[in-house]
Amino acid sequence: MNVQAIILAAGQGKRMRSALPKVLHPLLGRPMISYSLEVNQRVSGTKPVIIVGHGAEAIQKALGEAAQFVVQEPQLGTGHAVQQAEAVLAGQADVVLVTFGDMPLLTEETLRRVVETQQANSGPVTMVSLIAEDPRGFGRVVRGKDGKVKAIVEEAQATPEQMAIRELNASVYCFSAGWLWGALKRVPLSPKGEYYLTDVVGIAVAEGQAVQALTLDNPEEAIGINTRVHLAEAEALLRKRVNTAWMLAGVSLVDPASTYIEPGVTIGQDTVVWPNTYLQGNTIVGEGCILGPDAVVRDTRLGNHCNVFASVLEGAILEDHVEIGPFGHLRKGAHLAEGVHMGNFGEVKNSYLGPGTKMGHFSYLGDATIGEDVNIGAGTITCNFDGEKKSPTVIGADAFIGSDTMLVAPVKLGEGARTGAGAVVTKDIPPYTLAVGMPARQIRKLEKRD
Repeated sequence: MNVQAIILAAGQGKRMRSALPKVLHPLLGRPMISYSLEVNQRVSGTKPVIIVGHGAEAIQKALGEAAQFVVQEPQLGTGHAVQQAEAVLAGQADVVLVTFGDMPLLTEETLRRVVETQQANSGPVTMVSLIAEDPRGFGRVVRGKDGKVKAIVEEAQATPEQMAIRELNASVYCFSAGWLWGALKRVPLSPKGEYYLTDVVGIAVAEGQAVQALTLDNPEEAIGINTRVHLAEAEALLRKRVNTAWMLAGVSLVDPASTYIEPGVTIGQDTVVWPNTYLQGNTIVGEGCILGPDAVVRDTRLGNHCNVFASVLEGAILEDHVEIGPFGHLRKGAHLAEGVHMGNFGEVKNSYLGPGTKMGHFSYLGDATIGEDVNIGAGTITCNFDGEKKSPTVIGADAFIGSDTMLVAPVKLGEGARTGAGAVVTKDIPPYTLAVGMPARQIRKLEKRD
């Protein structure tokens, strides 16, 4: 059967107390609605239809071409919201899956089970319920003496007897498409002046049709986000889910509770992640690495057997066997070749360090190309910006840069060149030449080492 998905995301989310639309609040570095979008897309195999209202432009901009958008205006409840998708989906679907954009913990397995149940169901609707002591504002699932679902009652309209019911509506539905569009036209107006999607269950029962109800194995999947307290709760559960998956895949997390790994990250086997480490964005970590404690790695690619201790890496590339830190900072465009070592308080921006190069403490390299087996002494600085433009520094293989050397770009040091401590290099230095002083002067040639 052809499956189409609808995600409801038109609500204002007043309880978030924010200018940002509720469904765009981040969870593990991504808008919360992106989780609903991806899981619905995998289950349906098509672009979901997202019903937007409050903050519609911002939501469409954030999600781009990943979904179809329909604006609900005015916003007259969930039943009215689903009805807006009829013009887009009528005749396009056999079954329609309906979920909410503020429920990021729903899994693909759960939604597939709902769809498969509806496909095998002769009735018009399959819904999802959960058993929980804390109702969290969910509607109650009312069953008859025969155990069949009779209605869903919203909490605001429930009687004291109905309030005591602990089977709750998880707000996940799968409908027979042809039946749904007609049923929505018969939904009554509530006392609040809205049309509730939950009323279609009562319509089906009144027609003498059966309503299937699947109970969630894990009630945590049904957590909806209405406040920042809920947001933090969902983030903790999502982090636990992500971290557990990596540990089962062969990654050691010394303290999972203090380890932050975003969903887009990839980690190789036998990597060890120490506490207070953050792996963010499109980061790829090789095998056998040691990260942290206190490391931040964002949009960075690490090879195998790298060691990053108490350092910040952003938009960088590390080849195999690279060591950073403590207190190193790699900025965008930093590329460290195999076997590079970068010591305390070093910073690299838009630069390449060749294989085996050692960078001492308190040094800065910007817009530089460094050959292999170069020694960068403590306190070395590339003066790459003159107030108007950035200029390059090039250092050949086997060079030795003395402590506190200032390299005033543009400047080039040849293979095997050396500078004395405190040198200010304003002119190129030929290969195998020693330069000292301020400004640096060439004082003698050096023998080429075997």
